[in-house]
Amino acid sequence: MVVSANRLELLQIADAVAREKSIDKSIVIAAMADAIQKAARSRYGQETNIRADINPTTGEMKLQRLMEVVDNVEDYATQIALFSARERNPDAQLGDFIAEQLPPMDFGRIAAQSAKQVIVQKVREAERDRQYDEYKDRIGEIVNGTVKRVEYGNVIVDLGRGEAIIRRDELIPRENYKYGDRVRAYVYDVRREQRGPQIFLSRTHPQFMAKLFTMEVPEIYDGIIEIKSVARDPGSRAKIAVISRDSSIDPVGACVGMRGSRVQAVVGELQGEKIDIIPWSPSAASFIVNALQPAEVAKVVLDEDAERIEVVVPDDQLSLAIGRRGQNVRLASQLTGWDIDILTEQEESERRQKEFIERSNLFMEALDVDEMVGQVLASEGFTSVEEVAYVDAGEISSIDGFDEDTATEIQNRAREHLEKVEGEHDDARKKLGVQDELREIPGVTTAMMVTLGEDGVKTIEDFAGYAADDLVGWKERKDGETKVFPGVLAAHGVSKTEAEQMVLAARLKAGWISEEEIQAEDVEAETTGA
Repeated sequence: MVVSANRLELLQIADAVAREKSIDKSIVIAAMADAIQKAARSRYGQETNIRADINPTTGEMKLQRLMEVVDNVEDYATQIALFSARERNPDAQLGDFIAEQLPPMDFGRIAAQSAKQVIVQKVREAERDRQYDEYKDRIGEIVNGTVKRVEYGNVIVDLGRGEAIIRRDELIPRENYKYGDRVRAYVYDVRREQRGPQIFLSRTHPQFMAKLFTMEVPEIYDGIIEIKSVARDPGSRAKIAVISRDSSIDPVGACVGMRGSRVQAVVGELQGEKIDIIPWSPSAASFIVNALQPAEVAKVVLDEDAERIEVVVPDDQLSLAIGRRGQNVRLASQLTGWDIDILTEQEESERRQKEFIERSNLFMEALDVDEMVGQVLASEGFTSVEEVAYVDAGEISSIDGFDEDTATEIQNRAREHLEKVEGEHDDARKKLGVQDELREIPGVTTAMMVTLGEDGVKTIEDFAGYAADDLVGWKERKDGETKVFPGVLAAHGVSKTEAEQMVLAARLKAGWISEEEIQAEDVEAETTGA
């Protein structure tokens, strides 16, 4: 290869490579210049500072050696004295570079091979950058490609301007692909890795189904109908919640289409996956009732603090509500974001009866009353001795068969019982070594102090080391299943907000933070809208 090769041929090669790799022509020309510089250094010395320039219009090539202008020359290969530099350029200053023209050169076989490797490497890097920049903005889109090969169950897809992978666990079960098959998938991640950008596709992602509906239903594409949430058991069943912004358009009917044409197009792409289209509701209870279709729901009990819901169904609807292997209730839980407990009417009745008996026995034992009085208090809705002790006396005296004297006597017994229990807790707390100072934390009771002592907490500093989740517990959701981790004070009915206030108060008393820092954080939170 000769540097003074045909200029037109050089530009034609650069143009062809740029078109083939879908990269800018200037990048290819810059790669050629880098290759020539490397080859020239192998001839003139690696320490030599050589610059190669290729004119992108004419193809003319210049090879120059750059020498830095210095006072005292230490390296004659890269430096030139100021007086010598001014002989060539009278305006030369210290720190400038003097360019010395080098003659065209012939490349040997080794130098030519090295230059080729440089060009190939630079072009490959440019191609990777182009591919990453193109696909990183396409996350969340559906792409079409052709199966290039299948490796260990993973499908490599040719997208035309890039190569992507559908991992085995991102394929719909029982799906098989072979070379040349057309495939449609959802881009869920694009990463820049050492071997080049990795484009990850999925056919099991919930949003894949949402995007398919967007393509099939014009009202979704136009924004008239909104997909609120999606839950899938890939290849088997799915639920999708939709809402219409136009009261005259039925969101479910629009998604089903004439004679089911729209939903069937999506079902066909998803290998026969059954799809339940659910009308979304801002009311959690109504939404969950809809989500459990086709099962009928008799009653819903919502516990917002625990983010849990109990659904009571007729006895003959239990298997339908739960679904095969729990599929229906699991998908409904994923769709709504609530943990759902399914009970039959009989189970609920038995549970209520059990709770009634437990409360009655509690009142009989704590208040030293007969069974009838205990049952009356339980049936009137009293759930604890504390409630009986501190409720307005008129509420008790207004119960049929009770008068003011009876109410006073019951409340006195309730308070005596609480004082006795408090004394027992205080003794247990002292034996555990829990210090009195913990009482200074608002909301902390003696019973809580016993529980804290059993967890190894004895001082305010110990308590300050807790996080709110350590006290109330937390949940982790994985693969549609929710695992609950109970907190230290879970049995005491402490809410997340109360736990946060307790921990904050403990850290304030322990001197870990100051009032000024708390106020500054509050101001910052208000400013950022947090």
